[in-house]
Amino acid sequence: MSQKQTSKSAKILYRPVGLISGLVGGLIAAQVYRQVWKRVSPSDRDEAPKALSTGYPLKEILISSVIQGAIYALVKAIIDRGGARLFERMTGEWPGD
Repeated sequence: MSQKQTSKSAKILYRPVGLISGLVGGLIAAQVYRQVWKRVSPSDRDEAPKALSTGYPLKEILISSVIQGAIYALVKAIIDRGGARLFERMTGEWPGD
């Protein structure tokens, strides 16, 4: 696979796109996480535990954190890659690397 060249101007122009897509990705990931947690939660509560929640066992907090991290990483990768490809189609330059 050949590596795409990136100009300094493409990186600068992509920054606002990257920031906005990152915010949107975070919102999407949060919604996905809430829905997944409601379905896989070992307890009958709809709200996911937070690290400092005393009403949950440590095991449940750790499981919640692993699921949340995986979802956020997956959504971020999808959004970042899609945004970069769209930017490349519009400008002819790859914004990464």
